[in-house]
Amino acid sequence: MAMKAGADSRDLVPPLLRNRVFRRYWGASTVSMFGDQVSSVAVPLTAVLVLHAGASEMGYLTALEWLPSLLFGLHAGAWLDRRGKRRNAMILADLGRAGALATIPFCYALHILTLAQMGVVTFIAGALSVLFTVSDGTLFVSIVEPRAYVDGQSLIYTSRALSFLGGPSVGGLLVQALSGPYAVVVDALSFIGSAFQLGSIRPVEPPAAPAGDGLTVGLRFIANSPIVRASLIGVAVINFFNLMFEALFMLYAVRALGVSAGLLGVVIGAGAIGGILGSVLSKWLTSRLGAGLVYVAGCFVFTVPLALVPLASPAHRMLMLVMLFASCFASGFGVMVLDISIAAISGVVIPDTVRSRVSGAYQAINYGTRPAGALLGGLLGTALGLRPALWIAVAGGVFGSLLLLPSPLPRFRMPALTDVPARPPRPDPRDDGGEAGPVLDTHRGHGARPPSPAATTAKRGPRSPARTRGHGRGPDYSSSRRRRTGGDP
Repeated sequence: MAMKAGADSRDLVPPLLRNRVFRRYWGASTVSMFGDQVSSVAVPLTAVLVLHAGASEMGYLTALEWLPSLLFGLHAGAWLDRRGKRRNAMILADLGRAGALATIPFCYALHILTLAQMGVVTFIAGALSVLFTVSDGTLFVSIVEPRAYVDGQSLIYTSRALSFLGGPSVGGLLVQALSGPYAVVVDALSFIGSAFQLGSIRPVEPPAAPAGDGLTVGLRFIANSPIVRASLIGVAVINFFNLMFEALFMLYAVRALGVSAGLLGVVIGAGAIGGILGSVLSKWLTSRLGAGLVYVAGCFVFTVPLALVPLASPAHRMLMLVMLFASCFASGFGVMVLDISIAAISGVVIPDTVRSRVSGAYQAINYGTRPAGALLGGLLGTALGLRPALWIAVAGGVFGSLLLLPSPLPRFRMPALTDVPARPPRPDPRDDGGEAGPVLDTHRGHGARPPSPAATTAKRGPRSPARTRGHGRGPDYSSSRRRRTGGDP
């Protein structure tokens, strides 16, 4: 009877989480995402409530978070593909970000915290995030086999959705109880926890790329891939306007709507229930509607509900809170669905040998538009007022979603696997901490590989470059370490 109960409890654990290597990789992502969501509330509220930042200053601060992607994305991707050792780079990035963020409460305690220092810390943390993000996709595909991509991404993004649920609520309450700068300590500690978890695994990574490959390899791949090119164009526009929105949202909620820091954190966190629902339903939706159509629909569900924020009025307080909740709920559902679906798509269209360079090039363009969006949001918020600027941001995001409709993405479906059903992965044979390969399907040795995605899209556009070893998460379309944004593979 006890043995049966033990077997039943084991069945409740997702197969991927029974693998030590993936479990620790997932644990590193989970702890750091929670800390980051605390910081996503604490940092802007520190600027607004402690340093009395205005609309233009919030725009500058938000722009500095994303500027490193434009400056360093291409070079980071090329350097990592040639050097390898992505796990080591991620650990270094975690420790560096922990140190940078720790200076905020330290300087606040000494009464020397300034907006200039906040800008420097934000830029340094953003630069290290570029290094982390372009490494992360390759590490993921070194751990997970192709048939488990959607399952793996669902687990990662379920953690992200849960971090949206608890992180902002805890962040808002910590800001109210301790002040913003001290709440940032939680994020610094989460980076240390992430580095510890990553240091405990040693998956076998793809070999380093030849030294002769240039910086433009990733850009050329994107230009020649109709799927990746279309997603980049659409999501770059979406995120340009979304960063306009993000630069003004906290300011608008606190000053125009009169929402307290604690209540704002609770509203945002409660709205993240939509993200949890999206992560749970993503696999079911992609299997029935196709990953491409789900991605495009997710872009609309992400952008359209944001209109409820400028529609809200402080004259009707309860209705205002319901509208903020509904906006966060629906938008959180949309961004989670689009992130999981595009991450799975990128895994079958991007070869391992150029993955970091494609990720770097993608970030340089996608994230590179964001500083300009944040700056424009600050300028428009100052010149036109917060509500008109938010309306422009919402309309622009919906326009970016419309750009995806004529592309091959709505018709894209994941390549068919063999008729072998997915099985739980075999236990990691190297639980002593040695190197371990990808989480494998236990049937047929190394698991069934999907056919080339070009076969799925041959009638809809040029053939994508062939994959050399099919797995992956690809360029980071969503940025789980940051505030709610969407579209990164």
